Amino acid sequence: MTIRTDRLTLLPLEASHAEEMAGVLGDPELHRFIGGAPLAVTELRARYERLAAGSPDPDVSWWNWVVRLDAEDCLTGTVQATVSGEVVEIAWVVGTPWQRRGIATEATRAMVEWLGEHAVVRTVIAHIHPANVASAAVANGAGLVPTDRWQDGEIRWEGPA
Repeated sequence: MTIRTDRLTLLPLEASHAEEMAGVLGDPELHRFIGGAPLAVTELRARYERLAAGSPDPDVSWWNWVVRLDAEDCLTGTVQATVSGEVVEIAWVVGTPWQRRGIATEATRAMVEWLGEHAVVRTVIAHIHPANVASAAVANGAGLVPTDRWQDGEIRWEGPA
C-alpha cells in the first residue's frame, strides 16, 4: 500500500521509522495545536508498533504512512486515516523544516484519493484547531470544507472521498 505522487512516496508506517521520525517530529512547536510533546525514539517506536499492528476493534481500520520527500531521500512527516464504516478521519503532520512546501497537502490529497479507490469510504473528516491556518489550507487542498460542528475545541472539516 505504498502511495506515490510526483514528489513523494507514502510508505506504510513501521517501527523502524521511529529513529528518523523522532528527529522530524522533534520540534515542540508541532504540538501547539494538538497538545502533548515530542516523543523520544523508544516511545515513538512503541507507538508505531501499536499503530502498525492495527486497530483492536474489528470494525475500525488504521492506515498510517510516513511521507518521504524523494528528491531529498528523507522522511518529512506522517499521514494517517482511521476508517470506521463509510467515514474516515484523517490527520497529518509535517516536520518544521519541510513546512510551507506543499508536502502536507500533496500527501493528504494522495491519501484521500487512495482511500476513495481502495476503501468503502464516502465521507472524509478532519478536526482542526480554528487558529491552525496551515492545517485548514491542507484540509481545503484535500477537498474538505469547514462545518459548523465542533469537537474538543476543533472545527470539523468534511468532504467526499
